[in-house]
Amino acid sequence: MTGERPLVVAADETVLDEILRVAAVAGCELDRAPDLTAARGHWARAPLVVLDEAAARLPPTLPRRGGILLVCKGSPEPRTWEHAFRGGVERVISLPDDETELAGAFADVVETPAEQAGLVLGVVGGRGGAGASVFAATLALVADRDPGGALLVDCDPLGGGLDLLLGLEKTAGPRWPDLQLTGRVTMSSLAAALPQRRHRGGSLPVLACGREGEGPAVESLSAVLSAGRRSGRTVVCDLPRTLGGAAAEAVAVADLVVLIVPVELRACMAAKQVLRGLATLTARTGVVSCGRPKNGASAIRTAGLLGPPLLASMLPERGLAADVERGEFPAKPAGPLASAAAQVLAVARREARAASR
Repeated sequence: MTGERPLVVAADETVLDEILRVAAVAGCELDRAPDLTAARGHWARAPLVVLDEAAARLPPTLPRRGGILLVCKGSPEPRTWEHAFRGGVERVISLPDDETELAGAFADVVETPAEQAGLVLGVVGGRGGAGASVFAATLALVADRDPGGALLVDCDPLGGGLDLLLGLEKTAGPRWPDLQLTGRVTMSSLAAALPQRRHRGGSLPVLACGREGEGPAVESLSAVLSAGRRSGRTVVCDLPRTLGGAAAEAVAVADLVVLIVPVELRACMAAKQVLRGLATLTARTGVVSCGRPKNGASAIRTAGLLGPPLLASMLPERGLAADVERGEFPAKPAGPLASAAAQVLAVARREARAASR
């Protein structure tokens, strides 16, 4: 966050209260001035200036600057537009209709967007028990070793809870039922509040579903995914095989959706059904095969039967089932799981770079 705080000059108490409320939601501290004369000392240095209609008529003695917002209650009067134009106001914001835009401006001050946007990755099992949640967690742990960090998001309300999988069920912090998010979210504040899984590369924030099977609302999930992109984090979503509203939103915006498919015929047939649902929302899919080939099956043949490209294939991780059952999630820096996750990340980043050119 910049060392200076946004400057608010508002005489209208109703408008001021709304500005303060929106700033509080965005986690943004403000400097306040009762009038433009008192504001002079902060005017040039503030990263953002927010005015009400009473302060819109800027005196010529104040230096011209960018980053000025004019906030009004309801539709602005014609004279408001005239004052805004003459004073070099960047945007006129009408409350309550443009509240999200105001929150976004405050959020950008708190957390400047990263130079490189973060990735959103989805992981879904081709059949039940394919190990999608384990792979999603491993993928997030591997991504979290990079400077941008990662966030693991539970989008499967019937999956038992990623906090339980990672041994965080007793760790304090919000789960989806505790969050009602709209508009812009500050990722640094959210990540700091969430339960975190410590590992050699750092500490991975985890946003899990509630113990009563409550998952994310579409608006809340959308806000979290947008915040992750803006902050440069890799957001990994553990998805259900049957896509509801929130899971469908994650699939639609994901840079890549990874389908985990055991190398066996029945798993391929089940995965085809899952792919049909995904295909209505995205074409950005890939396959990770798992298990030992049987009866002539192979990773390449598995991907060939399904259609999407084979991103990685992984043999069984030794002792994985026993570790998970004991509540000891493996965070090994090497092994089939971590190697496959690294391959998937490399593909996703390569394709994201190509798409941005």
